[in-house]
Amino acid sequence: MIATEQPDVSLQWLHEGHAGSLHRLLQENRTHLTEHGDYREQVSTSLDVIRSELSAANGLRFGILVRDALVGRIDLVPVEPPQFGLGYWLAKNATGQGYATAAVRALVAYAATELGASDIYAGVTHGNARSEALLRRTGFVAVARFDTYTRFHRSLAASSIQD
Repeated sequence: MIATEQPDVSLQWLHEGHAGSLHRLLQENRTHLTEHGDYREQVSTSLDVIRSELSAANGLRFGILVRDALVGRIDLVPVEPPQFGLGYWLAKNATGQGYATAAVRALVAYAATELGASDIYAGVTHGNARSEALLRRTGFVAVARFDTYTRFHRSLAASSIQD
């Protein structure tokens, strides 16, 4: 369990036993998560595929919990360690309350202190202004614009870890 700056919000390592809850949350939020095209593939994923993915030992996948209820997911993807990719999503009813901001800050700190990460990158589909604002709020800067998304970067040099 990783604590965040919000006492009711924590990150929990996802495992095979979370597959049903995660699948259900994806299905309940299908319209919200595909509004910008970001998660079309994920909401179409079967329960068996999610279970298999969560049972694999590769990846750093965490559930975002609010008072122990699963409200989203946040992942670190080892690209070329110490460089990582970041991905996250929240259920519609959990947006606008600072949960994703708290989760990103906590996972960035974890990456820096526990994984020795030097850089984290994230992509945001064009039109997803709230996600862009979240990344900027947590110290990321836009570094490249592509046809469908903007790439953001956060350096984890010792002087930039504290937000």
